[in-house]
Amino acid sequence: MTMLNRALPWILLALGFVLAPKILSSNTAITMLAMMSINIVFALSYNMLLGQTGLLSFGHAVYYGLAGFFAIHAMNYVVRDKLGVPLPFIPIVGGLAGLFFAFVFGWVSTKRAGTVFSMISLGLGELVAASSLILRTFFGGEEGVTANRTKLPAFFGYKFGPQIEVYYLIAIWTFICIVLMYLLTRTPFGRMCNAVRENPERAEFVGYSTQRVRFIAFCLSGFFAGVAGALAAINFEIMNAHSIGAAQSGAVLLMTYAGGAGYFFGPIIGAIIITWLQITLSDVTGAWMLYFGLLFILVVMFSPGGIAGWIMMHEPVWRARRIGRLVPAYALAAIPMALVIGGAIFIIELAHHQLVKAAMESPAMHVFGMTLQSNAVGTWLGALAIFAAGVVGLKLVWPKVSDAWGDALLDEKKEARR
Repeated sequence: MTMLNRALPWILLALGFVLAPKILSSNTAITMLAMMSINIVFALSYNMLLGQTGLLSFGHAVYYGLAGFFAIHAMNYVVRDKLGVPLPFIPIVGGLAGLFFAFVFGWVSTKRAGTVFSMISLGLGELVAASSLILRTFFGGEEGVTANRTKLPAFFGYKFGPQIEVYYLIAIWTFICIVLMYLLTRTPFGRMCNAVRENPERAEFVGYSTQRVRFIAFCLSGFFAGVAGALAAINFEIMNAHSIGAAQSGAVLLMTYAGGAGYFFGPIIGAIIITWLQITLSDVTGAWMLYFGLLFILVVMFSPGGIAGWIMMHEPVWRARRIGRLVPAYALAAIPMALVIGGAIFIIELAHHQLVKAAMESPAMHVFGMTLQSNAVGTWLGALAIFAAGVVGLKLVWPKVSDAWGDALLDEKKEARR
């Protein structure tokens, strides 16, 4: 039974990868699923630094992007020289490229931790990003480098032209990487990474080199980031300067932190949600990057443990079968929370339309199916009133949520004593 309980999450994960394109069968949905899978590997590789070893990097896209460029050049090299290397082996090239650059850059950056490491990572990221516009032979300038995956040798009859074939290739590699990174957390080295994160002085005292632990973790992180970069090269068949820029590093930081850096499954949740928001919000509003910034600020302020931390906070109550005590309070808090979110969306969209679009277009705009005038005082007052009503409502309701939590935890303690 214990073995079955341990294997059940992995069976469900594999089934999720297999069945997802059966449920979301459009080409757009399958492309989104492929992007989610790539970002899962990328976010988990970043969490090896942030969540496990306590290293905050602002340049993790360097290893993702450089590996992607090596992968796309490898694809072109295989086609040009007619080598017998099929597409499923290209991620190994990306992983080795990521490992190489992590070895080179990590040798310097991991000698220090904390703020110094973060500043070095930021400097290296900007250095490589600037080089991408100078070394045009390798990086292809602003246009980037392209490849055609269908020209590579077939793999058991698959040429990977249809997006569904590419998705399953990416899904297999994603599953393999998730398993390997999870197994790393269960090894003595994984526990040593946690020790270096929590108390580096004590780790040094018992005889471990914290710099060596940081360096090995950095190299392993670079390898998996390189695999993610190669999968992106396979999926998009193009790599450009955006792949190694600060925006890409910021995106993986947001995915990892919003999902929950303290839990292994946190970056998986973050990658899925942030990827979905990137695709959907960019089609709906021009202020989508502002929403990401606000999301990151709110998570840092109100839920430092991320979404995974919020979920795991309920684990003792769920185990004691007292989750029902929280449902009425949460349902009551959902009403003012909806008002706060709706009011904030109104204010942001009004400001964006008035400041960006009103000069070139009509002040009329459409929000939630309603036509509003962005320059009308009444519209602004209405949006502010909705937001204020939600804030006041939350302040009134929040004591009830706290009382419900107190009752649930008290019941859980009584249950534990029996």
